[in-house]
Amino acid sequence: QLQLVESGGGLVQPGGSLTLSCAASGFNLDYHNIGWFRQAPGKGQEGVSCISSYGGNTHYTDSAKGRFTVSRDSAKRAVYLRMDGLKPEDTAVYYCAAVRAPNTACSLQRAMYDYWGQGTQVTVSS
Repeated sequence: QLQLVESGGGLVQPGGSLTLSCAASGFNLDYHNIGWFRQAPGKGQEGVSCISSYGGNTHYTDSAKGRFTVSRDSAKRAVYLRMDGLKPEDTAVYYCAAVRAPNTACSLQRAMYDYWGQGTQVTVSS
Protein backbone atom coordinates (compact mmCIF):
# COMPACT_ATOMS: atom_id res chain seq x y z
CA GLN A 1 0.00 0.00 0.00
CA LEU A 2 1.41 3.35 -1.07
CA GLN A 3 1.35 5.96 1.68
CA LEU A 4 2.85 9.31 2.51
CA VAL A 5 3.25 10.31 6.13
CA GLU A 6 3.86 13.85 7.31
CA SER A 7 5.35 14.72 10.67
CA GLY A 8 6.81 17.70 12.49
CA GLY A 9 3.77 19.89 12.92
CA GLY A 10 2.87 21.56 16.17
CA LEU A 11 2.28 24.82 18.00
CA VAL A 12 4.86 27.55 17.56
CA GLN A 13 4.99 31.23 18.43
CA PRO A 14 5.08 33.88 15.72
CA GLY A 15 8.59 34.21 14.37
CA GLY A 16 9.42 30.63 15.25
CA SER A 17 10.47 27.72 13.07
CA LEU A 18 9.31 24.22 12.26
CA THR A 19 10.57 21.52 9.93
CA LEU A 20 7.99 19.23 8.39
CA SER A 21 8.98 15.80 7.09
CA CYS A 22 7.35 13.67 4.44
CA ALA A 23 8.20 9.97 4.27
CA ALA A 24 6.96 7.30 1.92
CA SER A 25 5.73 3.85 2.78
CA GLY A 26 5.38 1.18 0.14
CA PHE A 27 7.30 3.02 -2.56
CA ASN A 28 10.50 4.87 -3.14
CA LEU A 29 10.39 8.66 -3.43
CA ASP A 30 13.08 8.58 -6.10
CA TYR A 31 11.72 9.73 -9.47
CA HIS A 32 8.84 11.48 -7.69
CA ASN A 33 8.16 15.16 -7.56
CA ILE A 34 6.96 16.23 -4.13
CA GLY A 35 4.60 19.07 -3.35
CA TRP A 36 3.69 20.69 -0.07
CA PHE A 37 0.16 22.05 0.27
CA ARG A 38 -1.78 23.58 3.10
CA GLN A 39 -5.38 24.22 4.01
CA ALA A 40 -6.35 26.83 6.55
CA PRO A 41 -9.73 26.74 8.28
CA GLY A 42 -12.45 27.90 5.92
CA LYS A 43 -10.10 28.18 2.95
CA GLY A 44 -9.19 26.11 -0.05
CA GLN A 45 -6.03 24.09 -0.41
CA GLU A 46 -2.98 26.12 -1.42
CA GLY A 47 0.25 24.97 -3.00
CA VAL A 48 3.14 26.09 -0.80
CA SER A 49 6.27 24.56 -2.27
CA CYS A 50 7.51 21.73 -4.43
CA ILE A 51 10.73 19.97 -5.35
CA SER A 52 11.53 17.93 -8.40
CA SER A 53 12.59 14.29 -8.31
CA TYR A 54 16.20 15.26 -9.00
CA GLY A 55 16.12 18.09 -6.47
CA GLY A 56 17.29 20.72 -8.88
CA ASN A 57 13.96 22.43 -9.36
CA THR A 58 11.95 24.05 -6.58
CA HIS A 59 9.01 26.44 -6.45
CA TYR A 60 7.44 28.49 -3.69
CA THR A 61 4.23 30.40 -3.40
CA ASP A 62 4.84 34.11 -2.93
CA SER A 63 4.01 34.06 0.78
CA ALA A 64 6.59 31.32 1.38
CA LYS A 65 9.49 32.81 -0.57
CA GLY A 66 12.38 33.76 1.66
CA ARG A 67 10.91 31.97 4.67
CA PHE A 68 10.38 28.33 3.62
CA THR A 69 12.95 25.92 2.24
CA VAL A 70 12.14 22.59 0.62
CA SER A 71 14.75 19.84 0.42
CA ARG A 72 15.03 16.11 -0.03
CA ASP A 73 17.30 13.38 1.28
CA SER A 74 17.36 10.39 -1.03
CA ALA A 75 19.27 8.26 1.46
CA LYS A 76 16.56 8.79 4.07
CA ARG A 77 13.79 8.70 1.47
CA ALA A 78 12.32 11.86 2.90
CA VAL A 79 11.43 15.37 1.88
CA TYR A 80 11.50 18.30 4.25
CA LEU A 81 9.89 21.72 4.48
CA ARG A 82 11.81 24.06 6.74
CA MET A 83 9.61 26.98 7.80
CA ASP A 84 11.18 30.05 9.40
CA GLY A 85 9.64 33.33 10.44
CA LEU A 86 6.27 31.72 10.90
CA LYS A 87 3.21 33.96 10.98
CA PRO A 88 -0.30 33.35 12.31
CA GLU A 89 -1.53 33.23 8.71
CA ASP A 90 0.66 30.14 8.18
CA THR A 91 -1.68 28.21 10.48
CA ALA A 92 -3.07 25.30 8.49
CA VAL A 93 -3.00 21.57 7.96
CA TYR A 94 0.04 20.84 5.80
CA TYR A 95 0.05 17.98 3.31
CA CYS A 96 2.73 16.43 1.19
CA ALA A 97 1.91 14.91 -2.17
CA ALA A 98 3.86 12.89 -4.71
CA VAL A 99 3.76 12.12 -8.40
CA ARG A 100 6.15 9.96 -10.38
CA ALA A 101 7.78 12.43 -12.75
CA PRO A 102 11.44 11.76 -13.49
CA ASN A 103 13.33 14.70 -14.96
CA THR A 104 10.25 16.92 -14.88
CA ALA A 105 9.83 20.29 -13.21
CA CYS A 106 7.57 20.25 -10.18
CA SER A 107 4.23 22.04 -9.92
CA LEU A 108 2.15 23.76 -7.24
CA GLN A 109 -1.04 22.53 -8.89
CA ARG A 110 -2.70 19.92 -6.71
CA ALA A 111 -4.20 18.14 -9.72
CA MET A 112 -0.67 17.13 -10.78
CA TYR A 113 -0.20 14.82 -7.77
CA ASP A 114 -1.33 11.23 -7.31
CA TYR A 115 -0.45 10.36 -3.73
CA TRP A 116 -1.32 12.35 -0.62
CA GLY A 117 -0.55 12.18 3.05
CA GLN A 118 -3.04 12.69 5.87
CA GLY A 119 -1.63 16.05 6.88
CA THR A 120 0.00 17.56 9.94
CA GLN A 121 -1.34 20.54 11.86
CA VAL A 122 0.75 23.69 12.13
CA THR A 123 -0.51 26.35 14.52
CA VAL A 124 1.23 29.70 14.86
CA SER A 125 0.00 31.55 17.89
CA SER A 126 1.27 33.42 20.92
